[in-house]
Amino acid sequence: MTEFLHSALDLDRSRTSSLGRVTATRAIRVLGLGGSLRDGSQSERALRIALAGAEEAGASTTAITGEALRLPFYDAGDSDRTERASRLVEAVRQADGILVVSPGYHGALSGLVKNALDYVEDLRHDARPYLHGRAVGLISVAHGWQAAVTTLNQLRTIAHALRGWPTPLGGAVNTAEVKFDEAGGASEQKVENTLRLIGRQVAEFGHAQLAAGFDRPAEG
Repeated sequence: MTEFLHSALDLDRSRTSSLGRVTATRAIRVLGLGGSLRDGSQSERALRIALAGAEEAGASTTAITGEALRLPFYDAGDSDRTERASRLVEAVRQADGILVVSPGYHGALSGLVKNALDYVEDLRHDARPYLHGRAVGLISVAHGWQAAVTTLNQLRTIAHALRGWPTPLGGAVNTAEVKFDEAGGASEQKVENTLRLIGRQVAEFGHAQLAAGFDRPAEG
């Protein structure tokens, strides 16, 4: 199981909004989800870069990838959850923002990532249901532009269905042209910059939501 956790200093910001003056006194929590079962896959390395961007914006980050995504097929009619599944659901529940990276297989996101996202259904009765009020940064990684673009579009559709807020910038990475290395870099600097910016957008949205008091439970 691959997991990495980084902490940032707590924020101490005061902002004024239409809801009044609110002070944020904790770090934004950003969860990274995705990759494949192969440790160090290109999609996992892309996720690491995006999470680094979130950290640069002051977020505390956690990733669930690799073997941690080997979950039973989601079944809404069965309330029993494995330890891994329960851990995933709780991590999403606690997150202020999400980064999702999927490889593109035959023009679509992987079954591994789709099954993990299906577990968000367990949050349907939460005070903050599904991905309500949270930014979702989306990145697809595929060997070819067709699968990269169609997979990104599917991820955006899923994020909307889960009531998330896809970031203005998304990432479609063609690994026929770009490779990621073990040191956390990419063969093209502009691709690395894009992934870091997606991570920063997730964290910045989380900061704004927290400062405005939108981390409170949803009504209705």
